[in-house]
Amino acid sequence: MNVFLAQQADRIDVPAIDYAAILPMLIILGAACIGVLFEAFLPKHQRWPGQVVLTLLAIAAAGVALGAYVGDSPARGVTTLSGTLSIDKPALFLWGTLLALALGAVLLIADRSIEPGGAFVAQAGIAPGTVQDRAQVGSTGMQTEVFPLALFALGGMMAFCSANDLLTMFIALEVLSLPLYLMCGLARRRRLLSQEAAVKYFLLGAFASAFFLYGLALLYGYAGSVKLADIANATAGTDRSDTLLFAGLGLLMVGLLFKGSVGPFHTWTPDVYQGAPTPVTAFMAACTKVAAFGGMLRVLTVAFESTSWEWRGVLWGVAIISMVIGAVLGLTQTDVKRMIAYSSIAHAGFLLVGTMALTEDGLSGTLFYLLAYGFTTLAAFGVISLVRDSSGEATHLSAWAGLAKRSPLLAAVFTFLLLALAGIPLTSGFVGKFVVFSAALSDGMAPLVVIALVFSAVAAFFYLRVVVLMYFSEPAPDGPTVSVPGAFTTAAITLGVAVTLLLGVLPAFALNWAGAGGFALS
Repeated sequence: MNVFLAQQADRIDVPAIDYAAILPMLIILGAACIGVLFEAFLPKHQRWPGQVVLTLLAIAAAGVALGAYVGDSPARGVTTLSGTLSIDKPALFLWGTLLALALGAVLLIADRSIEPGGAFVAQAGIAPGTVQDRAQVGSTGMQTEVFPLALFALGGMMAFCSANDLLTMFIALEVLSLPLYLMCGLARRRRLLSQEAAVKYFLLGAFASAFFLYGLALLYGYAGSVKLADIANATAGTDRSDTLLFAGLGLLMVGLLFKGSVGPFHTWTPDVYQGAPTPVTAFMAACTKVAAFGGMLRVLTVAFESTSWEWRGVLWGVAIISMVIGAVLGLTQTDVKRMIAYSSIAHAGFLLVGTMALTEDGLSGTLFYLLAYGFTTLAAFGVISLVRDSSGEATHLSAWAGLAKRSPLLAAVFTFLLLALAGIPLTSGFVGKFVVFSAALSDGMAPLVVIALVFSAVAAFFYLRVVVLMYFSEPAPDGPTVSVPGAFTTAAITLGVAVTLLLGVLPAFALNWAGAGGFALS
């Protein structure tokens, strides 16, 4: 028997694993597993500090491992784990962006000074509509499993944007999505709205995953492989019918566009942004968009670049629809979180313009845009969490009237972030739009750029409307108060504002890193 096993072992090709390349992702997923053990074995009063320290240390350690690898990484990238992961320059940039954004999001999640006991319900079984008082929540009443859930989602995002085949990408999609569905339903306040958001996100996400999987199956039938490079080779020279190819690509893109909040696959976005706990909304708005567009860039560039003439026209239409929906419907919103949600749909349309360029400038511009947009949005939701009344966060626009008279500093910070989202010069938003639209112009998409500029101007109106409301309206006598942020929230908002300003004034470093190299094509 031993001889037989030895003979079989000789026949097994053990896959080569570049542990240095995937160490950042292993650290995040390993810490997520340890966090689950913390929930099982630590006493209740030790869970919050234990989870916070573990999560922050994991993100910091992953960042250090990433920084150590970047300097020695091959220019053409490496594929590892039997070719399932491609660790190339864009993947490393996306990983760094995800880790930095996750750090800010975790700081918002960990803060317990604004909402007694934290923003998350202390017991998952509490009935919708129940509001817990201070005596009930106590100092240990936070639902701490949100930390390992966030780490699992982050690990899935890192795998998603570096996946070298569609099956790995689908598994990573589920790993990043399932924790987010749970996290959306954990709000301490407005339990019914939070749980409704979680259910809606889950149901629509399941449909989108089914589209992705069906598209994967059709592409396997076309190319005989799920590897992106093999699909590219099949499209370059084959006598098979293109029906399978473009039907598979269409279904695959539905799943990717859903995750990126691109209209018309956006219907979950306003409700989920509004209903989820604001720190979770910040995490989703910043990190999920980075992962979705990172995966989209890899799929279109590596597998379908040779067929871009056939599918680019369809994506033109999708980008225009997304801009129209985000800009026009954003004008009608009376809730700040829903307004930012429609803003994200418009920005998804702008990002899609850069994604379609399929050039070095298009790749670097889109990566830079993701970095800039993520930090601005993260800080914006941090500010939103500070304006509160007796029922919790005061997100109705009427509550923000005259806010500059109540808190000039907070109003100034939020104004700066809104101007960045509008693309005003000296902010990262302006540089991001400039590089993306320049890449699209160079690639012959001038009409689409003109349309994008028009709707960028339309979207600027609802940002400026909030600025006017804060500075030129009188505050209501019984209006909301501005909470004094704790150290964690202060750090997260400061990080977002500082990066937004730095990337607007000195963007060269980030642009150079984003343009350091292309996707590995093997």
